[in-house]
This record gives sequence, structure tokens and C-alpha cells, in this order.
Amino acid sequence: MRIWKTKKEFKNLFIEKAEVLFEKPVKELSRKEVYQILATMIKDLVSEDWIQTEKVYNHKRARQVYYFSIEFLLGRLLNTNLLNCGMEKLCREALRDFGFDLDDIFPEEPDPGLGNGGLGRLAACFIDSLAALQLPGHGCSIRYQYGLFDQRIIDGQQVELPDAWLRNGFPWEIRKSDKAVDVRFGGQAYMRPGRGGTLVCVHEHYNTVRAVPYDVPVLGYQNRTVNTLRLWKAEYTREGMYGQLRYGDYRRALHYKDLTQQISRFLYPDDSTYEGRKLRLMQEYFFVSAGLQSIMRHFKKHYGSPKDFDKYIALHINDTHPALIIPELMRILLDEEGMKWEDAWRITTNAVAYTNHTIMPEALERWSIPMFQELLPRIFLIVDEINRRWLEAVRQRFPGRDDVARDVAILWNNQVHMASLAVVGSHSINGVAKLHSEILKNNTLKPFYTWFPERFNNKTNGVTHRRWLIESNPQLTELICDTIGNDWIHAPEKLLALEPFGNNKS
Repeated sequence: MRIWKTKKEFKNLFIEKAEVLFEKPVKELSRKEVYQILATMIKDLVSEDWIQTEKVYNHKRARQVYYFSIEFLLGRLLNTNLLNCGMEKLCREALRDFGFDLDDIFPEEPDPGLGNGGLGRLAACFIDSLAALQLPGHGCSIRYQYGLFDQRIIDGQQVELPDAWLRNGFPWEIRKSDKAVDVRFGGQAYMRPGRGGTLVCVHEHYNTVRAVPYDVPVLGYQNRTVNTLRLWKAEYTREGMYGQLRYGDYRRALHYKDLTQQISRFLYPDDSTYEGRKLRLMQEYFFVSAGLQSIMRHFKKHYGSPKDFDKYIALHINDTHPALIIPELMRILLDEEGMKWEDAWRITTNAVAYTNHTIMPEALERWSIPMFQELLPRIFLIVDEINRRWLEAVRQRFPGRDDVARDVAILWNNQVHMASLAVVGSHSINGVAKLHSEILKNNTLKPFYTWFPERFNNKTNGVTHRRWLIESNPQLTELICDTIGNDWIHAPEKLLALEPFGNNKS
């Protein structure tokens, strides 16, 4: 990292950025413009380490973790990134010379509309911790144009407006158009005989959505490690538009364009209607397929044969929204790499791990088979085969027990049961608290625990102490450092050294 060694160096670069980005002298800058300049400066500052981190991972052939989550509740990044690169004090002093207070600049950053609750905050804490521990781990999600909603109180009533957090851009991100991939929806998929008595899938008459990645740096705490959060934006393709317009079907062309753009427009679109549910399913497959295609492309370039995929890649799914990663990985290994089913299934289950967040059986995610089949015909064929093989094994062990088959089926009652798919296709299933994990084993997922007891484990949720202590309460941080030293900043378990002071009222 090319750090700013002196306040003078920082100020000179700040003045230069003000002129380049806004064509203004510093004294005419708004607070929002100051924020945008600082974010750009930090991104430039860590760019060398960002490139070097990836080079090190590839050179060492390190096993890389990819954390798939439908949401990442990041929070504002300016304060966090200044802290992580060790530049907060210098930045504060330099801005004071310009007549700005850094604490007045922080609120100018819009909260990224990429997450909503505990699911997203857990994901954000995970990728923060991975970078802090210098572990090769990255996030994968959707670049939502709008967050959940922006609340306004008008005449005493709550009014929900679109959370247009991208209105002024997102200076932390980098668009990677050269790494875009195509995702297929709809059409017809069927099997036909291939060479040597094999079956080959034919998928035709589908619509194509272009998935374009936007990369956001994830900074480790003062350690020069920079991992990546990759966010996918859905765009229509010229070929797709032309394919509709060629036949003079302008209405269908406009529908294709609008539906494509909706995929990455809203976090959690309303699913009370058929169209809303269809859009959610499209979102889930979109970011899973895009992310996995990107990972496989990178893997083949830097690591070698997909036969070793599970040795070097770990795919972690945060709840069942990304569970389609299981049949999607099977699709890639079967259709694109020509593997046998047994080999592809072994690689898939060894690579995928699943965090469950839901204990109420009625709240577990399900999709109607007709909609699933219409939208994802090839993926449905794979899920159907996974289900057939799974139930065959169940019925061999419990002959005549349709009740057991019903409880563990992936396809049942005209629905696709996503939790069942996630459990059957993963090598590890964890709850997020000890009690939660026990409920999963003894109630919600009991039939699966009976079958796969070795797969179930607990990972109690935590928070990153850097954001929720060091960043949010610097006075308490200083007191703790004065009391037990600074080692706890890098090793938070050393906070236990505070226990003897529990009754000290001074």
C-alpha cells in the first residue's frame, strides 16, 4: 500500500482530486463532494494491495472461500476503510486544515442498499473477518439499484419511497465489463443420446441476461490484505433485443428489457403475486449462476482441472436463497466439463456448505414446480434427478415408509423444497446459535440429522469488534487499551482480560 506519509502529501493529493473530479478549489467543495474525494483516494490507495492479494492467492494455490448471500448489510464504508488502512488520524487533521470536520463528512455517505437485517449483517461481518484474518474469502451478491425502502413521515403517516442509494454513484466499486457472463432463463431443455451411450442436454429458445460484475474492495485491518465483494448487475443484451425485434414483436422486446433490468433493481421485491415470486426466483438463480461461472473461469485459468474444484474452492450459502448453486455447479460440471454424474455430485457436495437461518418449517423457502420448470428448465431436470436418486436411497433404507420420503423430499406436493436441496447437496449444515442448532437437529431438520449427523454443527454468530467497538466508540476503545493493552484489537478473544476489572467502579 502506498500510504500517505505526511499530511502535506495527503493535502496535495486531495487538492488534485478536487480539481480532477469536480473542477473546484477545495474551499468550494460540498461535504458530499469531500466524501466522494476521500472514497476515491482510499480506493486508489489500496488498489496495489488489491492486485497483489489476488496474485498471492493464485501463486500459493490457496483454497478460496466464496460467500454467497442475497444481501450484505455493509453499512457506511468511509469510516471503516479509514480505520482499516490506518489513515483516520491523518485524514482528520488534514481536513481540519481545509475547514472540514471528518465527523460531518461520514453522514454524507449513503448506506449501501444491499442488505436489510441480520442475514446481511452476518454476511458483512464474515467478509470483514476473512480479510482481517488474511484468509482468501470473497462475497457474492446482487448490485441492487434500490435498497428496501426509504422511510418518510408525511402528515403523520409513514410513506415508503425507493431507496435510491446509487443516485450519486458508489465510489467504492469498479465495473468489470470484461468479466461479464451470460445467464439463461426459460426456453426448453431436454436430453438426447450422445457419444458412447451418454446423454447430452440440449437447452434452446432461452432468453439471455448479461451479468456484469462490480467489485468492491474488502480491506483487512491494517494488514494490506484486500479481498473482494463482487456484486452483479443485470443488463439486457443487444442480441436478446434484436431477437425479439427481428420478428416485429416490439411489446415482447420491451418486456424482455424491463424484466431483465428488474432482476437487480430491488432488494426483496414483493412476492405476494406470481410475477413477484418469479422475479425473486430469477434473482436467486441470476447471482448464483453469474458468480459460479466467474469462479469456474478463474479456477480453470489459475488452478487447472475442474476435477480438483472442491480441493481449492469452498462455496458457502447464507440461507437457502443461493441454494441453486448446487444444481448450477452440477450443470457446469455435467454439460460444460463432460463429467459423470457421480464425480460431479462428489465435487459439488464437498464444495458446498449451508448456513440455516430458519427454524419454522412453514417459513422454509419453497417454489412452485410449474414456475420453476418454466423459468429454469435445465436446472429443474438436474434437481429432479437429484431428488430421484435421493429418494431411491431413502426408500432402500426405509422401505414402504412414504412418510419418511415425504419429510425429506426435494420435490413434493408440486413444490421445490429449497432447504431439502441445501441439506442434501452440502457437506456441512450449521445453525447460528447453540439453541438454534439444537432445534434444527431435534425438530426442523430432524429427519436429515438422523441421516447425516456428521454434517450438522453450530457456528454462533458474532460481530466485528472493529466496527461495533473501535469505530463506534473510540473513547471506550482508548479506555480498554489503557487497561489491558492493544493486543485485543488483533485478537479480540483477549478482551477476556477485562474480567478481573468487572467490579472496578473507578
